[in-house]
Amino acid sequence: MRLVLNIIWFVLAGFWMALGYALAALICFILIITIPFGIAALRIALYALWPFGKTVVKRHDAGVASGIGNIIWFVLCGWWLALGHLVTGVALCLTIFGIPLGLANFKLIPVSLMPLGREIVDIDAVPVAGVEHAVSVPGR
Repeated sequence: MRLVLNIIWFVLAGFWMALGYALAALICFILIITIPFGIAALRIALYALWPFGKTVVKRHDAGVASGIGNIIWFVLCGWWLALGHLVTGVALCLTIFGIPLGLANFKLIPVSLMPLGREIVDIDAVPVAGVEHAVSVPGR
């Protein structure tokens, strides 16, 4: 099911949103001092191309620099990328077929506003809340 959703997503929203992130990365690379933001934009562009089966988690080692960087990111690129997700999400939600894709667009808004201090991981790698993963010991 993830594959089907990712293919439909790519055609209807992913390609266009990834182009937006690539443009933001290009602008950040040109300004030289904002190269770390360009790298973050490319990471999110890959996530925006193929989002189903992946999720965003907060990094435990993110500090004050990530917070300050997120403020700069918001001013430079974040607000208009979030606006793109909002417009695309609303347009997709106008049809019953597009509702899951529209909701996925809405879930991308927080990471488009504040990407620093976050990590994109496979959904299978995230432990379920409240469940500890124990190592099974043979013979027990």
